[in-house]
Amino acid sequence: MAIILTEADAKTLLQKVLSYSKADECEVNLQGEEWSNIRYALNKVTTCGSKTYKTVSVQSAFGKKVGVSTVDEFDDASLEKAVRRSEEVAQLAPENPEYIGLLGPQQYLPASGFFDSTANMSAVDRAKAVAQSIQIAKTQKQTVAGYLEDRVGYSAMMNSKGLFAYYPSTKVNFSATIRTDNGTGSGYATQGVSEFPKLNTASATQIALQKALGSVGARAIEPGKYTVILEPLAAAVLLEHLFRSLDARSADEGRSFLSKPGGKTKLGEKIMDERVTIYSDPTNPELPSSPWSADGRAQEKLNWIEKGVVKNLSYSRYWAQKKGVKAVPAPTNFMMVGGTASLDELIKSTQRGILVTKFWYIRSVDPQSLLVTGLTRDGTFYIENGKIKHPIKNFRFNESPVIMLNNLETLGKVERVVSSEGSFSNYLIPSMKIREFTFTSLSDAV
Repeated sequence: MAIILTEADAKTLLQKVLSYSKADECEVNLQGEEWSNIRYALNKVTTCGSKTYKTVSVQSAFGKKVGVSTVDEFDDASLEKAVRRSEEVAQLAPENPEYIGLLGPQQYLPASGFFDSTANMSAVDRAKAVAQSIQIAKTQKQTVAGYLEDRVGYSAMMNSKGLFAYYPSTKVNFSATIRTDNGTGSGYATQGVSEFPKLNTASATQIALQKALGSVGARAIEPGKYTVILEPLAAAVLLEHLFRSLDARSADEGRSFLSKPGGKTKLGEKIMDERVTIYSDPTNPELPSSPWSADGRAQEKLNWIEKGVVKNLSYSRYWAQKKGVKAVPAPTNFMMVGGTASLDELIKSTQRGILVTKFWYIRSVDPQSLLVTGLTRDGTFYIENGKIKHPIKNFRFNESPVIMLNNLETLGKVERVVSSEGSFSNYLIPSMKIREFTFTSLSDAV
């Protein structure tokens, strides 16, 4: 059986699995993916490979007793065994007081994140893309390391109440780090696309090269509060802590930056600059995503923060029922409205400040204020009189994205970025100029 199933083939398989069920309710989730990658260092390819997987997960329920079984073998006997196993587990399980039953049929937005150009990528395509990056470093007598991965996959689900959902997708992520020959300069760039022809490893590597060469001879300046210009990648790794916290239950239970005394929340309140609008939209052609959530609820275009005001929070179906509100699912993508300023224009408008290429090693300090700490990396520069004056040594920072977005001065243009903090999530994020950003100490790391 093929790894990537068509919608018709997925539906046929799911119907077969459901036909084995004897439970009160049954839900079947089906996933498959082909994942390929190429890695390089010291201007040479070091590894390349590919991985495929396919799984069927069966959830059976008897009343509020729920059991799950997962299998990666798709013959009839294995599929029926998975169903029987999930039923056995359910019968042994205690009742789940938060289980409220399955959804019926849903209407989904016509999102499309699947592109043949990516699905048909070959090892030769990956090698040629990486060769362009390596050649740029070699020509300039510098050293590059990088990683390119492409994924083609699908997810589908069906349940005993008539719900069916199917979504295929493709994406390519690329990153490159250049170190200067003396080891004192470092630059980084990344790109994420859904369509392979849009990937430009050469332009990304050129950016990393400029950062690396420009960061040689970094000087130490005193830590403190500075006006900063955050490139989209730097902004994204802070904002994703905010994105992950837009949950109603944690706010209601007093565990969130959105909590207020007495079990109240900041829903409906203005908590940041009025130019800040954060939204999700599975149909956005620049960042397509699944039009349905993990439990089958339909996604829609939705503002989470609108002109600085908390407009929506995500609710599980159980928590929404308990609170008597609409069950808004957590989104499948995030993006932020930007401005019109280019990065050069942001720099020219800055009397004194710091340009940050990238943050890394981000760790939570206080979830109730969203305070996080981390380090700058791969190109940090001092700005004076509208120009980059010289590179500076890296800083440790302590900052909250909520405070940061209250100290917003200017929003730049939006870019699709790939998070550098391990998740490889893609976002649409603008560059931004922020006042009074807090740097607490110096770091000698390049």
